[in-house]
Amino acid sequence: MTTAAFFHMDPADNTHGTAAWTKVDVNYSSFGRKEYTRPVRDVRTHPDPGSFTIDTSGFAVYNSPAKEKGFVDDKAVREGYYAEVESLLKDKLGPGVKKVVIFDHTIRRRLPGAARAPVQAVHVDQTPAAADVRVRRHIPDQDEAEKLIKGRYQLINVWRPIENVASDHPLAVIDWRSTKPEEFVPVNLLYPVRGGGCGDDDDDDRGKEVLPDESTWASTEGYEPRGETMRVLPSEAHEFYYVKDMSPDEVLLLKCYDSRGEGRPGGKDGVALRTPHSAFVDPNTPADAKPRQSIEVRCLVFYE
Repeated sequence: MTTAAFFHMDPADNTHGTAAWTKVDVNYSSFGRKEYTRPVRDVRTHPDPGSFTIDTSGFAVYNSPAKEKGFVDDKAVREGYYAEVESLLKDKLGPGVKKVVIFDHTIRRRLPGAARAPVQAVHVDQTPAAADVRVRRHIPDQDEAEKLIKGRYQLINVWRPIENVASDHPLAVIDWRSTKPEEFVPVNLLYPVRGGGCGDDDDDDRGKEVLPDESTWASTEGYEPRGETMRVLPSEAHEFYYVKDMSPDEVLLLKCYDSRGEGRPGGKDGVALRTPHSAFVDPNTPADAKPRQSIEVRCLVFYE
């Protein structure tokens, strides 16, 4: 176990609501945040690590070495690693999976000048409404998209350290069973406006990420809302977990949404709906630990 600081949406801030926003490319938001110190338990030392599953706690950890090692070639990631991720999901989520659509990935490196860095803010990647929009955006046949939305589908983030173990700025998750629905607040997710005649690829940020100048972080000029994320209000009941010294041979499946999760129309009691998560600074990290580098692949998973 370790103890660390986490940044939650400030319960006293009066800017909550649909006007609130955060940015995809920097850790900046229009609303107030407040720091809370929480214990973080290591999944490795839990007496029953098998109790953490994608449907019970909202996350699961597996040993699953990847053939892709460098993650510096965008084509190799999309064509090679995406196929590995799809196979992994079909293997771990069971025979009921009929279709996997991978629509995005982000590589984060805590290195000078890196386009994306670890995010220290407790959040969930998608709201239910944003998840439905994702299906309609990434399934070209709209009749098929509407049918898939009516069935069970999930949005899964497949997270893996790259280059070295993630001792520095590890990823923490909150066990879904320790959360309450009223703790989740939807906010607009702002993306840089893209142009240049690229057609349907204008809103595809993969391989085009650029670190904005810090003087522009508070401005919305040149940005547009292209999604909704959720920030999380603090609670002493939240149970934080991480995988100490998680290696590139390990992978974390993180549920961002489940159309049959508890509380959704047609949902099932006890089935995890979503999993809050955040990078954090572990005070026990050795001073000579290599900077964290990781890849997260976002996937739509459809069931029979």
